[in-house]
Amino acid sequence: MPSDEVDEFVRSTLPEHHRSVVAALRDLMRESAPEAAEVISRGSPAWKGDKILAIISHSRTHVTFAFARGAEFDDGHGLLEGVGKTTRHVKIKNLGALDRDALRDYIRQAVAFDSGTA
Repeated sequence: MPSDEVDEFVRSTLPEHHRSVVAALRDLMRESAPEAAEVISRGSPAWKGDKILAIISHSRTHVTFAFARGAEFDDGHGLLEGVGKTTRHVKIKNLGALDRDALRDYIRQAVAFDSGTA
């Protein structure tokens, strides 16, 4: 479910060139994890089930879509980056670079790990 708090974050914080990517990510989360709450966590848009599933951050050049338990994912798409013990992320430079099928799979895995069904 969309959050007014996240809407305000997008309007007031995100550069214009990142807004379409974030809108697409929000749509994918609503579609693939409809029970997840859209929140602000650590100053960024995030989705929460029992725990944080995914979080968005941005830089000047890209949007980062990070999965809290991404290190446990089956990464058949080869898009996940990161070397930490838990989190993995995908960097998205523009809407054309957004792989919706891969992200749906990662979101599905995030939900499964969060619910204990993975």
